[in-house]
Amino acid sequence: MAPSRRAVCLRQEYRAGEKLFVDYAGQTIPIQDPLTGKNQEAYLFVATLSQDLPSWIQSHVHAFEFFHGVAAILIPDNLKTGVTHPCRYEPDINPTYLDLAEHYSTVVIPARVSKGKDKAKVESAVLIAERWILAALRNYTFFNLEERNQAIRAKLQEYNLRKFQKLDTTRKELFENLDRPALKPLPEKPYEYAERKKATVNIDYHIEVDRHYYSVPYQLTREQVEVRITLTTIEVLFKNRRAASHPRSYRKGGFTTLKEHMPKAHQQYLDWTPSRIIRWARQLGPNTEKLVTHIFENKPHPQQGFRACLGIFRLGKQYSKERLEAACAYALSIHGFFYKSVESILKHGLDQKNILGQQLREEPLPLSHPNIRGKEYYQ
Repeated sequence: MAPSRRAVCLRQEYRAGEKLFVDYAGQTIPIQDPLTGKNQEAYLFVATLSQDLPSWIQSHVHAFEFFHGVAAILIPDNLKTGVTHPCRYEPDINPTYLDLAEHYSTVVIPARVSKGKDKAKVESAVLIAERWILAALRNYTFFNLEERNQAIRAKLQEYNLRKFQKLDTTRKELFENLDRPALKPLPEKPYEYAERKKATVNIDYHIEVDRHYYSVPYQLTREQVEVRITLTTIEVLFKNRRAASHPRSYRKGGFTTLKEHMPKAHQQYLDWTPSRIIRWARQLGPNTEKLVTHIFENKPHPQQGFRACLGIFRLGKQYSKERLEAACAYALSIHGFFYKSVESILKHGLDQKNILGQQLREEPLPLSHPNIRGKEYYQ
């Protein structure tokens, strides 16, 4: 005889503390803007363990705090906020959701598509939430989420302390005796929500996040990296490995740069300051010092003057200290406060002509000469 094709329902067994079923209630609670009177619909997050102790809160993090522990497995529905691509065998979990699971040392196993029995516990909890909480609060007006949550917590506590119809105990007591001892402990720090984005490392080995620029190792120039963004931290990942981490800055147009991310040729600039460069110029001569000071005064940012000044110092090695000092004097006289001005003066020998002109002006004419006749000659 051929076997019957009638579907056989396999009764599911629930181990204490093993699975946390999560979902959203279909009904929403309106939050009214006290200024405009417009309503914004707020969804109700529902989480329940095997002993039917529901919690109705804002997120997974608050659910773990409510239960004072973490279940071994999270069973969500296949919403896009949690599952990127549903699959019966290997579903793609949202990266942010995976971060949360890793932080709390748990795993995410979504319910199968169109298989309501995989999450029957939470679907039952959703019905309870809609009947015992949402229906009870339907005539209330809430002006913010905190007011709403306080009202929900009061109804939640009332429901969890009610006795079962067929058992002389409450859901709260069952949880404390069965589920809670089996839960994993909470980590020291709660999970911090993070966003992710792709970025290409610029030629200056920085990436941009909200118009602020963060350094990465210069070897990653022009590579595509993944950026993990929280309220306090910027983390850069390359091939799933952390390449850089920075405290987050909200200064638009600013730079956050680590010395170890820079090439050796660039690291030396970090130890320089305008005052140090000017002291160095003073050793070459007063005109060089004056020109370097003018360069820094005419640059919007000191680092823009570093290279120009270093170029001027190198000209002193190429020609001579004396010629450089004369060239700087000539540049000052024509307001040529630039490296290229000094370079051109030295290249065309204008500094030497300037020195000769100064010498002619400074030396007095001789008082006696064979071609000069005094007044005695004509007497």
